[in-house]
Amino acid sequence: MRAAGSLRGPWAIAVARSIVVACVVVATGVGAQPKDAALDARLKKLETELRCLVCQNQTLADSDASLAGDLRREVRALAEAGKTDDEIKTYLVARYGDFILYNPPVKTLTWLLWFGPALLLAGGGVAWYAIVRRRRDGDDDDGRGPPGSPPPPGEALARARQMLYEEP
Repeated sequence: MRAAGSLRGPWAIAVARSIVVACVVVATGVGAQPKDAALDARLKKLETELRCLVCQNQTLADSDASLAGDLRREVRALAEAGKTDDEIKTYLVARYGDFILYNPPVKTLTWLLWFGPALLLAGGGVAWYAIVRRRRDGDDDDGRGPPGSPPPPGEALARARQMLYEEP
């Protein structure tokens, strides 16, 4: 005979399954809705505009560094305190410098950063053009002309005479 308080039967198995499913849902966070989807979207956008100070080539949103996590929490706290995106960026720039911005502004201190590569490329192009033109025109510094061209007639004659009349 069964005891009156025993947990056997189909309803007991259903209760046990429900408890297991509830534990799995709570553990994995399934069904957890973000508290404020608009705030999360705003923070995600803002984090893509900020650079991780450790990784240096990743945005704050992409970085797994612990400092990046701290900065994300700080940005969230500032946003929840009612600060605008510009106020948050200004605060972070004052604290960490323009380097924290993934796209730093063009100003006197960052001019070389923005335009330096283009200037180097233009300088290289000018140097390449000058070298090619000088070789084509035969105006090399050593006076021999472009590679593969015969030496000037007077120089060739003098070298030939030296070779013929030189005593061993």
